[in-house]
Amino acid sequence: MAESSAEDNPKAQARAERRAARLAKQIGAFAGAHGGAEANLAYIGERGTRIVLVAADGAWGDLVAPTHAIAVAAAERSGVTVREALDGELAATMRTGPYEWRRMAGIQIGGHANT
Repeated sequence: MAESSAEDNPKAQARAERRAARLAKQIGAFAGAHGGAEANLAYIGERGTRIVLVAADGAWGDLVAPTHAIAVAAAERSGVTVREALDGELAATMRTGPYEWRRMAGIQIGGHANT
């Protein structure tokens, strides 16, 4: 028996709408705390879609939505501008702090462990 899609299943559709609303609330809180934000949606395979948020003040973060449709709905509900690509212009506004540098150094061959 084939699985039904969210469009065919009212319970699944309600669950998807709740998930989009929760993500939109998180996106809105991040944007509000940092003077606004822009987003990029990146499909990451079976895990869903990554929502990368870049704030006006250079802070950034990400969330993962279980489907691309939920990610799109969450971004629309939150009111952030969605960029087609995380290009050089947008990436240049991202502030990278000590935590990120330690993480990046730890994953290099021969680097320190991420502990």
